Amino acid sequence: MASGFFAVLDDISALMDDVASMSKIATKKTAGILGDDLAVNAEKATGFLSNREIPVLWAITKGSFLNKLIILPIAFLLSAYLPTAITIILILGGVYLAYEGAEKVYEYLFHRKEEGHVEDPIDIPEEELPELEKKKIKQAIVTDFILSIEIVIIALSTVVNETLTIQIVTVSVVALLATVGVYGIVALIVRMDDYGYRLIRLNDQDDSFSDKVGGVLVNALPHIIKALSIVGTLALLLVSGGIFNHNIDYLHHLFPGLPSLLKDFLVGLVIGLVAVFLMKLAKKLFKRK
Repeated sequence: MASGFFAVLDDISALMDDVASMSKIATKKTAGILGDDLAVNAEKATGFLSNREIPVLWAITKGSFLNKLIILPIAFLLSAYLPTAITIILILGGVYLAYEGAEKVYEYLFHRKEEGHVEDPIDIPEEELPELEKKKIKQAIVTDFILSIEIVIIALSTVVNETLTIQIVTVSVVALLATVGVYGIVALIVRMDDYGYRLIRLNDQDDSFSDKVGGVLVNALPHIIKALSIVGTLALLLVSGGIFNHNIDYLHHLFPGLPSLLKDFLVGLVIGLVAVFLMKLAKKLFKRK
């Protein structure tokens, strides 16, 4: 009886060792897209009143967890029985990400002067704020869904030759770490100014060390948010371009002399601009009807 119990413990220990090793490999392979995920979601989670940032971020985080719960079982089933569908889903997701990134580039180049590109939430009527929040949360969760598919698929590809148990546990661990890690860091970023003001009010001394650190945090936040907006746009184009280059054979072998990063960006931008053009054309046609 005792020997059987210890044998079970030994099996569990061996399984955990395998999962830990494979999770480490999978996390390394998904590190790039996790960085992209951070930049995109940090940009999506900003632009709210200070007292609404954490509730909005929590709503997006819950949506991200739900995304993973939907994606994981479907990914395992498709990987086992219909692997071609994984590639098709990835490419469709890439088109959506490319569209989002290219639309930002288009709006910045051609509509920057027409309307303030980013609305200050203070200037928005109070009755419109809940609707604005719902819209941004929905956009963030949809974008997270697409990025989550890419994270899950990349993690799954690292354990494709392992047993089903190791596949399920490893990919689930990576997906959980992706959500907790990304949104934990995003929460720290969007609350940076609050931490800064707390440090400034920490003591009554003028020009103390805490005042200087707090001032740096408060003054740095607008620049970080602006940088994240740019990085988020680049991330959308790079991730989408990478999806196309890795899953479409013609594009994979096109311009072999180009650096992969530049090629990913250009492919993502071109396909994204085509998607933007087609979407605007479709909207005009529907308006005429």
